[in-house]
Amino acid sequence: MSTQKTVPTDADVDEFLAAATPGRRVEEGRRIAELFREVTGTEPVMWGPSMVGYGSYRYISPANPRTRGDWPKAGFSPRKAQLTFYGLKDLPESAALLPELGRFTEGAGCIYAKKLDDLDLDVLRRLIEIAWNRSDDPDPLRRD
Repeated sequence: MSTQKTVPTDADVDEFLAAATPGRRVEEGRRIAELFREVTGTEPVMWGPSMVGYGSYRYISPANPRTRGDWPKAGFSPRKAQLTFYGLKDLPESAALLPELGRFTEGAGCIYAKKLDDLDLDVLRRLIEIAWNRSDDPDPLRRD
C-alpha cells in the first residue's frame, strides 16, 4: 500500500491565506475560512501545502477497497486560477444541491469556482454542513 501524500501539517493557515494570489484570493480565502469555521465550529488545518481542511474522516476508495486513508471532511484552496472546494459533492444529499450552487465546474472530487461571488453562499453553507456531518466510509471488506 502506498503512503498517503496529502496529510495534515503544522503549517499556518493564516500565513497560507495571506500569501494567496492574485490579491482577491486573499479576501476570498478569508471569507471562505470564516464560513467553514462558522459551520464546523472548528479551526482549520493545512493538509499538504495547499489545502485548508476541516475535520477528518476515514475513506475507502470505491474503485479499490484496499485504498484507504484519512481525508478532510471538507476543505478548500484559494488557487490562482480558481477556488477549489473539497468534500462538498460526493454524498447524495450534496449532489442534489449542486444545481443550486451557482456558476462552477466539477472535477473528480472537487468543485471549482472562478470567484466566490459566483456562488450562492447559503447553498455553500449547506454543502459544508452535509460534508461536516459525514461519517467514516463503511468497510466493504468487513464481514459481520
